[in-house]
Amino acid sequence: MLTVERTTSSSWAHAIVDALALGGVDGRSLFAELGLDSALLDDPDARIAQDQMTRLWQLAVSRSGNPAIGLNMAKVVRPAHFNVVGYALMSSRTLAEGFGRLVRYQRILGEAAALALQVRPDSYALVVSIHGDRLPVSPQSHDAALAYALAFCRWMTGREIVPLKARFAYPEPDDVSAYQQLFACPLEFDAGVYSLSFSREVIEQPLATANPELARIHDRLATEYLARFDESRVSHLARQALCRLLPQGEPKRQAVANVLHMSTRTLQRRLQEEGHSFQQLLDETRRELAQQYLVQPNLTLLEIAYLLGFADPSNFFRAFKRWFGMPPGQYRARHLEEKEF
Repeated sequence: MLTVERTTSSSWAHAIVDALALGGVDGRSLFAELGLDSALLDDPDARIAQDQMTRLWQLAVSRSGNPAIGLNMAKVVRPAHFNVVGYALMSSRTLAEGFGRLVRYQRILGEAAALALQVRPDSYALVVSIHGDRLPVSPQSHDAALAYALAFCRWMTGREIVPLKARFAYPEPDDVSAYQQLFACPLEFDAGVYSLSFSREVIEQPLATANPELARIHDRLATEYLARFDESRVSHLARQALCRLLPQGEPKRQAVANVLHMSTRTLQRRLQEEGHSFQQLLDETRRELAQQYLVQPNLTLLEIAYLLGFADPSNFFRAFKRWFGMPPGQYRARHLEEKEF
């Protein structure tokens, strides 16, 4: 049976090793202990299995005696750690646009992570969910992601941004001083999720580093990277099939399987091996296409609903509000306002 492991980019692994060094842990030695070649850290195209990264965190906590060592990621911020994604973030008009790019391209950093940007009436929430393959992911992975995201925002803006709230899925540690010092906001443990919430004022303020032309270049580079990365994956091929089939109505598994010349059982198994379900893939594809269609003013909301395979437009409106926290008309109006600005 084909097994597709979730992997982490060498650039993100390099950031972790730098962060461990600040905690007195030699990450390259831990690589050797795990049977990994530390030269991978210096190869920009290398990928490292997510389960190995989990073992790395476990060893680091054991060596340091510091379960909050993942927060050290806030001290090693460099755009290169985010690969091309870091430069795409820097050239974005606002942090909101930058977070959108981070969500879109996060698989370049690591396939184990699923990011979502939840838009609320008075705030935004960046939600992080990281999954392992055979091993449950370490809490330090989530700590590192939240710490780095906040530090990168502070670095880009030159401001000491303070979140509205930081939430963690695990129980409150005995010592929360490191969390209080870094996040400087209300902390919620046992929250069931990992997330950072920010006010709209913070997230929608223009960035001094904004550069639309560079943003387009970085988008192209990131898209090309993902295309090379995905070209042999069934989930990528299934997305392409869904894009072609959606204007004809909501595609069924059998229709997508037929396009890919495989049985529905094989399609389902291969998607599961890559960490997807058919329904999830359909929902994500519709969501991404909805964003693309709404910035095209020549398309009506009714046309967009049908292009996304919704027989009943009301189902599209409900799905869109679930995805973005607002109706599609409001989303389009806000995008046009930002473009004029």
